[in-house]
Amino acid sequence: MAAMATHEAFSSTSPRDYDVFLSFRDEPSNRNFTDCLYTALVKRGIHTFRDSNIEETRKGRETTIEEPKVSIIVFSRNYACSRWCLDTLVRILECRRRMNQLVLPVFYDVDPSDVRKQSGSFAEAFARHGEECFKAEEMMKVVQGWRIALTEAANLSGWDLRNVAYRDQSMFIKKIVGVVFTKLSKKMLDVTTYLVGIDACVDAMNSLLNIQFQSNDIRIVGICGMGGIGKTTIAKSLYNLICHQFEGSSFLADVKEASEKLNGLVQLQEKLLSDILRVEKLKISHIDEGANLIKGRLCNRRVLVVLDDVRHQNQLNALARERSWFGAGSRIVITTRDEYVLDVVKVDEKYSVQKLSDDESTELFSWHAFGKDHPIEDYVEISKQIAQYAEGIPLALEVLGSFLYDKRSIAEWRSALEKLKRIPYNKIQKALRISFDGLDHSERDIFLDIACFFNGMYKDDVMTILNGCGFHSEIGISVLVRKSLLTVYENDKVKMHDLLRDMGRDIIREESPKEPGKRSRLWLDEDVYYVLEKCKQGTEAIEGIVLENHQSSSLSVQLTTEAFTRMQRLRLLRMDYVKLMGSYENVSGELKWLCWHGFPLTFIPSNFNLENLVFLDMQHSRMKQVWKEIMLLEKLKVLDLSHSCYLTRTPDFLGLPNLERLILEGCTSLAEVHDSIQHLDRIIFLNLKDCKKFKDLPSSICKLKSLEILILSGCSKLEKLPEKLGNMESLTELTVDGSGIRKLPYSILRLKKLKILSLEGCKVSSDNLFHSFFSSMLSPGKSRPDSNLLPNSFSGLYSLSGLILSKCNLSEGSIPSDIGSLRSLEVLDLSYNNFTSLPSSISHLSKLEVLELQNCKMLRSLPELPSSLEELYAPGCTLLEGFSHSTSLSYSLQGLDPSSNNSYGQASSISSLSRLTRIDLSRCTRLQSLPKLPPSLKELGVCQCKSLRLSNIRNNQNLLPFELHGCDEMFELQDLSKLQSLEVIISLSLSIYTLDILAFHFIV
Repeated sequence: MAAMATHEAFSSTSPRDYDVFLSFRDEPSNRNFTDCLYTALVKRGIHTFRDSNIEETRKGRETTIEEPKVSIIVFSRNYACSRWCLDTLVRILECRRRMNQLVLPVFYDVDPSDVRKQSGSFAEAFARHGEECFKAEEMMKVVQGWRIALTEAANLSGWDLRNVAYRDQSMFIKKIVGVVFTKLSKKMLDVTTYLVGIDACVDAMNSLLNIQFQSNDIRIVGICGMGGIGKTTIAKSLYNLICHQFEGSSFLADVKEASEKLNGLVQLQEKLLSDILRVEKLKISHIDEGANLIKGRLCNRRVLVVLDDVRHQNQLNALARERSWFGAGSRIVITTRDEYVLDVVKVDEKYSVQKLSDDESTELFSWHAFGKDHPIEDYVEISKQIAQYAEGIPLALEVLGSFLYDKRSIAEWRSALEKLKRIPYNKIQKALRISFDGLDHSERDIFLDIACFFNGMYKDDVMTILNGCGFHSEIGISVLVRKSLLTVYENDKVKMHDLLRDMGRDIIREESPKEPGKRSRLWLDEDVYYVLEKCKQGTEAIEGIVLENHQSSSLSVQLTTEAFTRMQRLRLLRMDYVKLMGSYENVSGELKWLCWHGFPLTFIPSNFNLENLVFLDMQHSRMKQVWKEIMLLEKLKVLDLSHSCYLTRTPDFLGLPNLERLILEGCTSLAEVHDSIQHLDRIIFLNLKDCKKFKDLPSSICKLKSLEILILSGCSKLEKLPEKLGNMESLTELTVDGSGIRKLPYSILRLKKLKILSLEGCKVSSDNLFHSFFSSMLSPGKSRPDSNLLPNSFSGLYSLSGLILSKCNLSEGSIPSDIGSLRSLEVLDLSYNNFTSLPSSISHLSKLEVLELQNCKMLRSLPELPSSLEELYAPGCTLLEGFSHSTSLSYSLQGLDPSSNNSYGQASSISSLSRLTRIDLSRCTRLQSLPKLPPSLKELGVCQCKSLRLSNIRNNQNLLPFELHGCDEMFELQDLSKLQSLEVIISLSLSIYTLDILAFHFIV
């Protein structure tokens, strides 16, 4: 039976779907335990692969071991009798080292010491394997590998189930499942695939942090070392390992680079608070406000904060100036190249990252060059020599290995080695250049453009510009990523490591060491000023210039167009907040990208030759109109005029036949869109957010068959959408938050591809509501108001996955009764509305994961909820009494017998919602009790629920920390003692001004 179950599980699920790899020796003594553990994991929604010595599991086993984030090893008395199990154990521990897998040992009926020392039954097993008869050196290495793996596994934290009564095994299973679920539910940071030499560093850092459950000290530990040495990788691995031990955590990447941007430190403060407080759309005006918020909101929270790549004291002052900003037991980790930064903040400990050893260097190089931990035959010595030139620096080993990965000619390897030998031993950047030299001409240009101009930009924008320059950017970027010269992050931004970026810039400097004007690319302000002011002219060599002057800068930059006369190859130009005097016809007509934030003129001069432009970015310009006469820009794909506060109208679009993205966000004086917009046959993105004076969307816009995203948020004077909106057959996202829209056109039901519909803050006026109510009194047959924001039906919106209707003044009957027909809906936000109940058809939303009902103060009960629900947020529902259609709570509140006939119909328990992980019922002051909660529940918020009694909370043994602020009626402490893995943080409201915080921790 076990074999069949395992085989079926593997056949029906791709290896990439597994969360947990469960390894054990299949034998009668432990079969019941492993079956129960497997079942408990699956019931918790954790996809688990069972592996034993069953022959049917062999297919695809290698991949299946590597993919999961967690491996559980059940050691039993006869575990070591199986070579299959021992080989699997070795592979699991390799994955732990390389891929940061969590490995959890369970000692079922065997002493951990026997596993660690291979004594007792394990010594007998090795004897039966005939270890003493193994003559082959290779087999002896295998046996030695088994022994090392057993010792390593036995030293890991796990569970010892010897002498545990059968009835108590379920308690340990719940603990194991709880640990696994916590690990998987945390959003883990992406860490490089091959983690050679990282374990020891992480262990050392963990020791320096000195994390103890009872520890109340606040520690700051620094990680220092040269670029590319692995500081960030260590910090990420450490974060993934320990973040679940804190009330909140935040990893702030690239602090140096982020802080150099306009309002960069403020944005970092916003991210820090948002990560820990789980608050979206948090806005901070200035750094001092952010510092006070961090201090005020985090001083009572036990948090983990990682500040990656800190270079200056002002960055620390804004984010972690004092220990008192954070709660007792908090840990702050800082990575930096400059050890002085750590002295300034007076860190408790410093960890200096050392270079990899020769063996580790060869191993890491081999993973990238051969896809295994050692070189292939005939390449051993040359691999060691090449690895030696990388000086033990992980980044260099990764780049060199990736460069040689697809080269199987020994001659090519020897050529690479000869090049390395000509480079001084301490010049890592020059060693990295071998990878650059292996690129073709187009790939080199892409690399250099990103290094000098586009590092940190969105991939789509970069590709648009590079394609306009004649490069095959999709293939080129893919090659750079494959060769470890570039990374594309989850937020779709391209990022190049500082060492690689600096290498690229050094290549440009070498073009003309003493004369910047003869280089192909200029990015340093002093070089740009030298060429454009002192020399007054650049040369034909220049292809790109960036001058990022900020609006807040006291420096007034004024240049002349004559300096551009000879730059006939100029294709990339950025000059923010610069005044350019003279005739614009002097500027190259080869421009592909023009970024000119703060453009000083009221319109673009007609003699500005932009015919080859593909990307025009003139945010924060002073333009009142874009151009006086129609300009023919046939290649233009992106036009960004955001925050041009003087712009009153859009240009005539007849000259822009290939425009794909039009961004007019924050153009507060914009009153109209030119009717010629209907001719933009290729436009896919239109953003008119916060155009406060914009009143009318021309009906001709409905002819845009290709438009996918339309953003009209904050257009407060826009009161209606065109009746033929449904003709926009490609529309996938419509956002009109905070606009003046009072009613959606009926044709919206024809938008078969619409995925996101957001109407937050689109309120029906009180007069309309009164009129609708009065009309319904005169015509009782009408079930819904006449003047309603929503259509009478949702039928037709089959692709809708997100529906945002918060703050829309929706009253009883305003939500279409067939809302359950939205078969693709995943997120539904109905917060801050006035209805008293919800349509019962909500239970038919088979894909709904998140339901938001915050501050629905008239809501009295909840209907039956769909089984797919994962998160329910209903804080501030002050009249909510229960889950009348979804739980047995309705009966207890009404004093009814669940088996009797009643108006509520058949009730199903909320405990059956097997995916539900979060419930927030804070400030639901009429809520008196809770139903039995599902075992999947991880967080429960019931602060300020003044009528709530939690006598049955003991049934919920899987909860993580939850808050009970202001609960006047408490429960007996003996209930708490029955919670196996619960950490309860209770805040009792003693007065309107004071809070006493008591912490109860139970360790079983």
